Amino acid sequence: MAIQRAKNIWVAAGDGDLARVTELVETHGLNANTPDDYTYTPMHAAASYGHIHILQYLISKGGDVNVTDDEGDTPLYTVENIETAQFLIEHGAVVDRTNNAGISPIQHLREEFPHIATYLETVASSQTDSSPNAVPGSVSQHSQNIASEHLTNDLMARISTLGEDEPEEEVLRRAVTESVLESLARGQSMQEESTEGGSGGGEKRARVL
Repeated sequence: MAIQRAKNIWVAAGDGDLARVTELVETHGLNANTPDDYTYTPMHAAASYGHIHILQYLISKGGDVNVTDDEGDTPLYTVENIETAQFLIEHGAVVDRTNNAGISPIQHLREEFPHIATYLETVASSQTDSSPNAVPGSVSQHSQNIASEHLTNDLMARISTLGEDEPEEEVLRRAVTESVLESLARGQSMQEESTEGGSGGGEKRARVL
């Protein structure tokens, strides 16, 4: 009869076996961030299989939510459900980052887990808006990009509907003037809303509905 080998910490973390993980950490002195031969850590394994109770324990023992493997991937790159992604983010996981190949968690998850990628985009936008480095009352880059897109769409729509009998230069001049004026008004409105939103002092956090 073959003797079954005891689980190592990476397998135990992936299996959600808290008793074995606890034994290995507290009795055998293994580290929550120790990489295996493939530089995969217990944090990555637990995140990959969505074992939040293992992540909670590992974090309490010094587990790093932003620990990287040899490709520069953090545990956030391995998640397969929103709940695990949210847990990692609430414990400090960075969304706005890239791995060694220049790929972000959002890009990495986009094809196979588009719902998680969409959630991370929302979180990234929220983190940008509430960044401690942001100028109070300023509009986030995400919001500015949206406004720019609206301006472009408005401009194209105006050009297509203006009278065909007018000289081309006059058509473009009027379209640009009207769109810029509306953009300035929209920008002022966004600035006021941002200022009002930041006055409460509370940090915004994206939530899953």
